[in-house]
Amino acid sequence: MLQTLDATVVRDWCATGLERLRRHQREINDLNVFPVPDGDTGTNLVLTVTAAHEALTAEPDGGAGPATALGRALHSLARGALLGARGNSGVILSQMLTGLAEVFADSPVADGRALAAALDRAAVTARAAVADPVEGTILTVARAAADAGLAAADRGLAVTDGGVTTAGGGETTAAGGLATVARAAAEAARVALARTPEQLPALARAGVVDAGGRGLVVLLDALVEVVTGTAPGPGEPAAPGPGEPAAPPRRPPAATALRETGSDEYDFEVQYLLDASDEAVDRLREVLRGLGDSLVVVGGEGTWNVHVHVNDVGAAMEAGVEAGRPYRISVTRFADQPGPAPEVAPVSPAVEAAREPVPPGPGVAPESARVERSGRAVVVICDGDGTADLLAAEGAAVVRPHPDGAAPSTGEILDAIRATGAVDVVVMPNDPDVLAAATAAADEARAERIHVGVVPTRSAVQALAALAVRDSARRFEDDVIAMAEAAGACRYAEVTTASRDAVTVAGLCQRGDVLALVGGEVTLIGRDFDDVCRRLLDRLLAAGGEMVTLLTGDGVPTGLVDSLTGHVGRRWPFVEVHCYEGGQPHYPLLVGVE
Repeated sequence: MLQTLDATVVRDWCATGLERLRRHQREINDLNVFPVPDGDTGTNLVLTVTAAHEALTAEPDGGAGPATALGRALHSLARGALLGARGNSGVILSQMLTGLAEVFADSPVADGRALAAALDRAAVTARAAVADPVEGTILTVARAAADAGLAAADRGLAVTDGGVTTAGGGETTAAGGLATVARAAAEAARVALARTPEQLPALARAGVVDAGGRGLVVLLDALVEVVTGTAPGPGEPAAPGPGEPAAPPRRPPAATALRETGSDEYDFEVQYLLDASDEAVDRLREVLRGLGDSLVVVGGEGTWNVHVHVNDVGAAMEAGVEAGRPYRISVTRFADQPGPAPEVAPVSPAVEAAREPVPPGPGVAPESARVERSGRAVVVICDGDGTADLLAAEGAAVVRPHPDGAAPSTGEILDAIRATGAVDVVVMPNDPDVLAAATAAADEARAERIHVGVVPTRSAVQALAALAVRDSARRFEDDVIAMAEAAGACRYAEVTTASRDAVTVAGLCQRGDVLALVGGEVTLIGRDFDDVCRRLLDRLLAAGGEMVTLLTGDGVPTGLVDSLTGHVGRRWPFVEVHCYEGGQPHYPLLVGVE
């Protein structure tokens, strides 16, 4: 049983954790809230940890940076994870590793108390990286693990196979301190994971636990195995294997969806980070107070998080531009949000730190530092040959997923930003699971003095709407705002087939049913593709709209486009319809309404 953690232990933990994640990859992928065939949290975590492992292997001594071998090893691990991060879960994990690296930067070795402090920093850093933290996710599991680790270190708790006993003197024993904290953290993480369906209704409806949290449990179990030399046994429950339920299925009736705060008088939620003075923010508050409700402006020392519900998105954006420099802009139409809006998180020191120039990590060549940059560019992440051609024709640089369907990493998006040669770059992820990686890549690019604005598009149809209003004659910040407003005003939907039986907010669905998702939530269920699509268009257009964009993908039924075009012409004669062959997998039809 190990008493301290050093660079060798970190390498063993990374290798063991990667092997365990690969073992549980399919199981974690199957913990998908929606019954659609693209759940990939397990794959994203495997790819992220693979990148971390490769960075650690490429720098046997940890490379340059912190003074100690332990600090350098964790620095390489965190940096590799950041640049290779896939999906939200991968980016959050990379931030947790960054927190560990910060605590151990100057430590040659670490005992149980130091591990507890590092787990606490990891939980704080991960939460600070998420604009709108939600309970019942990997963030909740990380916090529970950290709290248990701190309690074990402070009170000298020794978690044994037979239960919990108190070590003498109230101090963590020298022989068992590291193992005590590691076991306590892993056990608390498992308990917190089992409770995630109680905190997040979407998990309860699907009868699953949080996939990202499940991956964290696997990694903490791997740490226990490396420290103690023993894999979780009967007294220390092992993580469920493939095909086994991760928690008792919970399938209560679907909850009624409500916005968290404010009246239903306002249709849009606008949120952005803002660099501005205290005096400018005071004026901004007065302007926004006259535009809507649910106003929250938090932060300080020049960096602020602005949140408000409005009807006039442009006015809210213009107020931000007048006050300072808005970025990480998010515009959400409540009609597209079936669930409650998450809590707004205050801006943390981590946000300020992310904006400071940092030296490039191992193996990363900051080409932008040596290139004379000029002009503007747009980088778009999308799948489907036809969609890629459409976006490229609009002047965008397109980043495609890997042939196996894996999303591009932070490093790959960063490379695309650099390759444009532009000094001002807009990035559009077109997928909620790519947003975190795109944001991390933008942070890295800003450190190289490239001005990057992320327009948080969730679908390719929103990217097309944003590109249609791009104007290089405007100030870059104004152009980003206009594109974000256009994307937010474009309601999007997807049509696919259910990959398994499930309970959704629209009711029960069976494998093979046709599902229509609006804003990422299942809205309609049926057996006939044409019928579901017609009902979807009627529902979207009933809320207003002048133009419909249809992007067809793999598996689209023959004659569907003609049928839908005719239906809109008869039922909605003043609505313009544009149809394109997108070629995207999983979703035979994407719909945008503007």
